[in-house]
Amino acid sequence: MNTNDASDQTTNSPLALAEKAAAVIRERSGIDRHDIALVLGSGWGGAADLIGDTVSEIPAGEIPGFHAPAVAGHGATLRSIRVDSGKIALVLGSRTHFYEGKGVRAVAHGMRTAAACGATTAVLTNGCGGLREEWEPGQPVLISDHINLTGASPLEGATFVDLTDLYASRLRDLARDVDPSLPDGVYVQFRGPHYETPAEVQMAKIIGGDLVGMSTTLEAIAAREAGMEILGISLVTNPAAGISPTPLSHDEVIAAGRAAGPRISRLLADIIQRL
Repeated sequence: MNTNDASDQTTNSPLALAEKAAAVIRERSGIDRHDIALVLGSGWGGAADLIGDTVSEIPAGEIPGFHAPAVAGHGATLRSIRVDSGKIALVLGSRTHFYEGKGVRAVAHGMRTAAACGATTAVLTNGCGGLREEWEPGQPVLISDHINLTGASPLEGATFVDLTDLYASRLRDLARDVDPSLPDGVYVQFRGPHYETPAEVQMAKIIGGDLVGMSTTLEAIAAREAGMEILGISLVTNPAAGISPTPLSHDEVIAAGRAAGPRISRLLADIIQRL
């Protein structure tokens, strides 16, 4: 490899793009350092207004590497919010899903940008299907571990990252200080965008899954690579295929998230105050 090739690879690397995005966020927000990265999935959007005072709000499309969200129920901005504790949260309303076809670098870009902004804690939320019959729609579940069935990784080259305690037990204990009734579950990510078949749901259950969805695992791996401590929380928006007696519908997912929104938003805001 000649010197120019090496220079091009460095310039075009995902970390270089994250640094460019972070520079824009610092300039536009006037904030030198953010402490917490927060991704708000389906049903969780209302939490941003309860966390603290919004200092800055930037359209996602105006920041390098970000795109307007392709899914209804997701925000289109990056917000800097001053939490009551004094910390600054970067709320990533524009989540890129793997099934959008933009590549795994785009999926991981939010976490890498947050790390470049200084964040040391990542809070990842999502709406998902539940595999346990006792979990009704609207049930929040702490992610204790995950199974990545996307066939992809955000890590490139000979990058070996330990994923033991990926979803930090310390942060889950902290969340249960707020709500002792919160259960744990293993999250299984499929590629999507189609919902899982009943047979796939049963497979997920057999291999140890409790929740199925189309996000989060690749972001969590990228966050761990960047050195962040991670808290994952799922909102069960519907029973998974084969467990649900009715066909699955994205409109119903959005409706379930909307119904649970005030309660889970307050829960999440209370948790973030303790981070």
